Amino acid sequence: MSDWKTICHQDDLIPDTGLCALFDDEQVAIFYCGGNQSLYALSNFDPIGDANVLSRGIVGSIGDEVVVASPLYKQHFNLKTGKCLEAPEHTLKTYPIRVSDGEVQLQVVL
Repeated sequence: MSDWKTICHQDDLIPDTGLCALFDDEQVAIFYCGGNQSLYALSNFDPIGDANVLSRGIVGSIGDEVVVASPLYKQHFNLKTGKCLEAPEHTLKTYPIRVSDGEVQLQVVL
């Protein structure tokens, strides 16, 4: 069984910019990519830089992969899978995300 928790409103999102939200005591980086009109949610914690900073990273693409570059050491994390392109042994937790009636929601797994 699962439920959805509202994190923010769709109007709070700025294309190609991250937003940090607290979700079940974890910092989650939310990204709205204007180019493909998609939402992504992954852990805000950069395991290489050892800090909660990914929501401040730069969104872009490498080949067909939509990524965020860490603001610390510039490693690229795939926004769909959470996998680090330069150091594949590091993978971030990803979260199911949706927009419902103008509200951005993350899935709560019960």
